[in-house]
Amino acid sequence: MRTRPFPLQLASGVALMLAPLWAAAQSGAIYTCVDAQGRRHTSDRPITACLDREQEQRSNTGTVKRVIPPSYTAEERARLEADKRAEEERTSRVAEERRRERALLVRYPTPAVHDKERADALAQVDEVIAAVKKRSEDLVKRRAEIDTEMEFYQRDPSKAPAWLRRNLEDNIAQTKSQERFLQEQIAEKQRINARFDEERGRLRRLWMANGVATDDR
Repeated sequence: MRTRPFPLQLASGVALMLAPLWAAAQSGAIYTCVDAQGRRHTSDRPITACLDREQEQRSNTGTVKRVIPPSYTAEERARLEADKRAEEERTSRVAEERRRERALLVRYPTPAVHDKERADALAQVDEVIAAVKKRSEDLVKRRAEIDTEMEFYQRDPSKAPAWLRRNLEDNIAQTKSQERFLQEQIAEKQRINARFDEERGRLRRLWMANGVATDDR
């Protein structure tokens, strides 16, 4: 019976996986170890995952030639890994900051563009504030009318008609609501200015680096 040919793709894959071991065999050194997670590693060079534990160096016949002691203690390796993670996080933060700066510069290529967007944002809030104040003025006028009607019941307000008492309560509630809303809009203007001030500080440096003229002091 003729032997069926070994599939070419499978043979290629096996060859790629075994290449490091063949290379190690040729050099006469194979390193093996079991890492902290219980995984066994084999390589033609000292294994990074096992720097905190012993590694065996074997000959191409499988005989143990020597045992390599740990390069780092478990604590040292944990510290090194923590330092590596911290450096990766720092690098990531720097890259993200650079990305944000590029986006900021694209959005505000000149001081004039930044000034206009600030003015537009504040103008929108000012429109809301104007509407709130107009509504508050209307409520004050309506309160005066209600108070005039309530004068007939000064001695005993409980005798005022139910609809009149409801109008008074509603007027008081709406007035307080408008006052709160007005304070929120004033705070919103402060947040807008704070945001644009913070951006301006960052943009000033970016504009100067790109040769964009600015009158900021």
